[in-house]
Amino acid sequence: MENYTYNSPTLQLEGLILPKEYMLPAFLFFFFSYFFIIVANVSILFLIFTDKNLHQPMYLLLCNLSVSDISGSTRLLPRLLVDMLRPPSERLISYYECVVQAFTTQFFGTTTHTVLMIMAFDRYVAICNPLRYSAIMTNNMVIKLTVSAWGVAFVLVGILLGLTIRQNRCRTLITNPFCDNASLFKLSCESALINNIYGLTFTVVGLIFSIGSIVLTYTKITVVCLTSKNKTLNSKALKTCSTHLVVYLIMLLSGIINVTLHRFPQHSDSRKVSAILFIIIPASLNPIIYGIQSKEIQKKILKISHQ
Repeated sequence: MENYTYNSPTLQLEGLILPKEYMLPAFLFFFFSYFFIIVANVSILFLIFTDKNLHQPMYLLLCNLSVSDISGSTRLLPRLLVDMLRPPSERLISYYECVVQAFTTQFFGTTTHTVLMIMAFDRYVAICNPLRYSAIMTNNMVIKLTVSAWGVAFVLVGILLGLTIRQNRCRTLITNPFCDNASLFKLSCESALINNIYGLTFTVVGLIFSIGSIVLTYTKITVVCLTSKNKTLNSKALKTCSTHLVVYLIMLLSGIINVTLHRFPQHSDSRKVSAILFIIIPASLNPIIYGIQSKEIQKKILKISHQ
């Protein structure tokens, strides 16, 4: 019978396996990507908090995306950069740190989806019920929606990780550049029926609610725009909704590719790169897309740059 090491307190990260000539370019790409994520998202937060004209529901909800992007990338990328400078045998991580990293990975990814769903609702109210917008999207409502977005993600991901960590582990190798639920899940040699059922339910229900809310709100917005002869309304709707939709599609596509590649072990190298890009691409593009599309943010940037 094969010998296993059960419930080892220390795990080994497989990390990225790259030829030596690609290691430095990859390191520099990830380093500057992380630097850009921090600078761009902190700048968005600074602009919104310091300009009272930007204290609107849409921008306050955008702050949630920036906080999620900063927190998620900071929890993963610095550790990844350090591991890239280490030999594979020294890429060790404690089990508890690995669990925290896996939780934050799933948590911030799920939070981004819930926040984007709420932002879709905000756009729906602004375009379909403009006269009641200020009465519906009050500061109190924005706070409730924000707490709900983070709270729902926390509970759902907490259950997901709880089901995973309850199992005994007989392996110690994390076949990923960082810890996530799928990697922890693969360490167990016990029956995974409950985990598979909840994980599948978590993914399917999450996608149904996420995609369903986007389709429903944008269908109603499209109907309003097609039946309205107000060119100003249509132009505003096109700008704000296209921005939100592009951000959502980037997030959705990145997540689907990452989840799909986990089911194909033969594409482990592609999966590793995809897992890292799932963190980098949305976090980098979110501030750029909103910064380009928002006239208010553009004006604020120009005003600061000419001081």
